[in-house]
Amino acid sequence: MAISPELTSHNVRFPSALLIICLSLFLIIPATLQSRERPELKDYALIFGTVWGPDDRPVAGVKVKIRKLGEKKPRWEVYSNRRGEFEQRLPVGKQDYVIWADLKGYKSPGHKRLQPGSEVTVHIERNERADTGLHLK
Repeated sequence: MAISPELTSHNVRFPSALLIICLSLFLIIPATLQSRERPELKDYALIFGTVWGPDDRPVAGVKVKIRKLGEKKPRWEVYSNRRGEFEQRLPVGKQDYVIWADLKGYKSPGHKRLQPGSEVTVHIERNERADTGLHLK
């Protein structure tokens, strides 16, 4: 099998203008990507908790509501994950928050009738993490 003379490597030549354009793009694009401003991360506080059942085991899928102390309506709603854990970012600053479990419409896997426990108050000073737990009855 013979190689045709049209396909040999010494017959194929790139125009120098195309080579210059490719090299300049290779140098310019990374410089423009690096010069972009990155968004600043804002400080926040974090409430991290676990929802516990009457048997002291974590309970998944429970709606947890959070409000500022002195307010009536919740500002945040989160659900406990498969390990019964939940977390919510909050604004930085000295503030008390009230946390409770909302079991309306909740179906437990064992069809046990669960009752919400008492509300929990958490105090936040600054950008910190506060750990807590909600105990169901």
